[in-house]
Amino acid sequence: MSDKFEISGSNHKIILFIILFFVVNRVEAQMQKKEVYGFVVDSEGQPLAGVNVRLTTSLDTIVAITSKTGFYKFFQVKGSNIRLNYSSLGLQIVDRSYPQYNTTDRVVAETIILKPQTSVLKEIVIKKYKPITFKEDTVQFNMAAFQFDRRTLLEDALKQIPNFQVSRDGSVYAFGKPITSVQVDGKKFFGGDVLTATRNLPADFIKNIQVIDFYGDEANAKGTKSANSEKILNIILKDDKKKITFGQVTGGLGNQERYLASAGINKFNDGQELSFVGSINNTNTNLFSFGSPNGGGSRDRVMGELADFADPTDGFNNVGSLGTSFSSNLSDKISAFGRYSFTNTKNTTKGNSYLQSVYGYNTISNLEDYVTKTVDNTHHMNWGFDIKLSESDMLKISPTFSWNKSKGDEIRDRHIKNRLITNKGEYASENNSTSPNAEIDILYAKVFKKPGRKVVYNLHLGYNSLEKNENIVDKNTIIDSTFNEINTKNTFLNQFVKSNNQNQDIKSSLSIIEPVDKGGVLELNYDFNYTAIDARRLVHERSNEQNELFRIDSLSLSYDYAFSSNRVGMKYQQDIFSKFKYNIGFAVQPTELTGYSRDKSIKTSYSNVNLIPAAGIKWKFNENTDLSIDYLGKNNQPNFYQIQPIVDNTNSQNIIEGNPDLRAEFANRILAKYRKSIVTKGQYFEGSLAYNFVSDKIVSNRTTVLNSTVQKTTFLNTSGYYDVKAYYLFTAALFNDNIQMSLNGNADYYNNVTYINDRRNDGVHFLYSQSLQFRYMFNDLFEAELNGNYSLNKASYKLPFNDQIIAHTGVLGLGSKCYVSEHSSFGVEVSQRLNAGYSSSSWTNINPTIINAYFEYTFMRNNLAMLRIQGFDLLNQNSGITRDVIGNDILDVQNERLSRYFMVSLNFRLQKYPKKS
Repeated sequence: MSDKFEISGSNHKIILFIILFFVVNRVEAQMQKKEVYGFVVDSEGQPLAGVNVRLTTSLDTIVAITSKTGFYKFFQVKGSNIRLNYSSLGLQIVDRSYPQYNTTDRVVAETIILKPQTSVLKEIVIKKYKPITFKEDTVQFNMAAFQFDRRTLLEDALKQIPNFQVSRDGSVYAFGKPITSVQVDGKKFFGGDVLTATRNLPADFIKNIQVIDFYGDEANAKGTKSANSEKILNIILKDDKKKITFGQVTGGLGNQERYLASAGINKFNDGQELSFVGSINNTNTNLFSFGSPNGGGSRDRVMGELADFADPTDGFNNVGSLGTSFSSNLSDKISAFGRYSFTNTKNTTKGNSYLQSVYGYNTISNLEDYVTKTVDNTHHMNWGFDIKLSESDMLKISPTFSWNKSKGDEIRDRHIKNRLITNKGEYASENNSTSPNAEIDILYAKVFKKPGRKVVYNLHLGYNSLEKNENIVDKNTIIDSTFNEINTKNTFLNQFVKSNNQNQDIKSSLSIIEPVDKGGVLELNYDFNYTAIDARRLVHERSNEQNELFRIDSLSLSYDYAFSSNRVGMKYQQDIFSKFKYNIGFAVQPTELTGYSRDKSIKTSYSNVNLIPAAGIKWKFNENTDLSIDYLGKNNQPNFYQIQPIVDNTNSQNIIEGNPDLRAEFANRILAKYRKSIVTKGQYFEGSLAYNFVSDKIVSNRTTVLNSTVQKTTFLNTSGYYDVKAYYLFTAALFNDNIQMSLNGNADYYNNVTYINDRRNDGVHFLYSQSLQFRYMFNDLFEAELNGNYSLNKASYKLPFNDQIIAHTGVLGLGSKCYVSEHSSFGVEVSQRLNAGYSSSSWTNINPTIINAYFEYTFMRNNLAMLRIQGFDLLNQNSGITRDVIGNDILDVQNERLSRYFMVSLNFRLQKYPKKS
């Protein structure tokens, strides 16, 4: 297979557009830049302060505000055809053009006189000015500055707001990072579930959207920050939408037996929220982010796939979901929320995979065709109670419970070979499992009379259990051509495996915070971490026609494992300087790992003491620019899969044996982050660079069994692992704000260490991705989005000789929507994926072209009803192709996905306001 992309004639226009875009920018960089300034006065000649002056040219858009003397000035103005707009509340709007100054570098505008407005306008809408407010950890978007259709839901509205991206499966990204939780007026909506919020809340209800860097409840209580944060949304409702009942009902039918039905009702009552939602479908439409939201066989999406309009879910899914949530102030001192959801997913996935296990001259390849079927039922409940014990005491209690029951079966036909041996086999398994999980988080904070003095205590208790029964049949025909005479033998494995694992964990921390000087804070902290695993595994062999079970003691297990750590430390933070902050700390952490195998009398014990420094600095150059650098260290304990002291041969071609003598890893991370925004130009830049190095890294030791295609995996600790990760995001408004541009990329370099046949193998894994997005909106008539992405996946190994494997992926996508009239619109989505370097020559649709189209018609009062006719994957080419590199394994996978179908659906929106007293 060629590893080069072929460019068809249909792509020449796109390539020409990209070339012209960069040529224009190159010419622009060489153009003369201007200064523009002037004065604004009232009808009596007095200076006017606070007047908005908006400058536009062929290449630039800048906003300024007049000073107390009525003076304004623009620097570094690019482009020609200068146009100035002057506006202030209660005064007439004035426009001026200065085309005669195209060749000069300094423009002195005439003095502008703003007269009082003779008539009062009911409403003034500045359609293309999008105000964004940047605070230290919060970015706020004013929804009034954007134009949305009355029916637009939050999910579609976010697609039109700068610095937001929404993928086809509903994942939301802000400033390049995933949104993990959603709040409404500071309270979790449906337990914080992202999909439920974005697919139920109308954009017309929302006053502001806040993107918040959230460091956790404990950090908020202490008033400190760590290097790790996640992005959450806080939605501020309009005042007249804080008391309203709203909902929707949708039904749809299509060919290929496709169906969709959903309903939801929500009630807001000035701080109280009550919601019910439900859905059944086989179109991969999900209600929840929790509880297997994407069905079986799914995988996480990344920002680079936003250009792809293909359905991202592997296999064919029948999904039923229902849920309810509430939040309320139970009293003046107690607020609470609760959530329950249930999801039933039936998934069937057909696919094939090609696995290369690199051992140099003895590389083993495994080509498989498979069918997997799963039925998954998940219940999820969580609550939260915020209790104000007194003016200085706060208590937060958050219990969570989930219960999962699943059953599945799979059949795999495999063809395994190395240079001399070929193995043709069939693998079949049936399994059922039950997994209850429970946890509770308790946070207590006390504030003393002395400003800044605090005590914060946090406790986490967790329990999870997995009980699983599995029947395995593994048949193989082995053809050995090592010698002149070809040898053939058959192997047969028929096992019943019963396992029961119970995990318990306790995490407890206490922090005492004391102000010690002006702007300085000293924190003394203690952390306790304890994990216990009780594992039982019984393996039986069926060895006769009567299916009698015979226990195999050598493969069975009864094992107890415990890991504990105690960490004592101190941290000093200085915030006295308005533009410079720093913190420095040190901790001592003793750790202990113990294990005991009851039936084998195996005992293991390991203890260690880690010395952990911590440091961080932050420069705030101005209100819109800052730089931060942080260091942190932590332990990573081995999982049970890596330490179980038995041989696991449930896959006869890949035998796994744990190592009970493994030590815990210690990871070190240095993170630098730079941010800059220019609000008047609608520009934002963010870049980060992270360096991670790990001592006692837990790695695999892969060995081949002599004269066979069987591989054996064990685990050990080693040194030498590190990785470097870089990321950037740049967004800007172009051509008078008509086009929003987003440019982002990342590069990840991993220096992996593995062992092959007991020899150290240093391998390099390099991942690179570059994405470009343009959004265009023309009044309320037309909107379009152009996305492009390129990604590189490269792996190289040193043993027994330099070996290199490279895969390329490119995606180009174009989506557009045209509003034909007040009631009708149509849209088209087109994406082209180009894959090169993948291993399997038997794959079909390796470069799929996806075309989706739809027509919408609204009717009834306020357009509360909508008829939608849609076609998905019109060329019938959707399929899922992925590559994963783990150790010396390179795995290429192609799975069938939901492809061409047509559907007609009808949607009704419901709204009811309370009666006025």
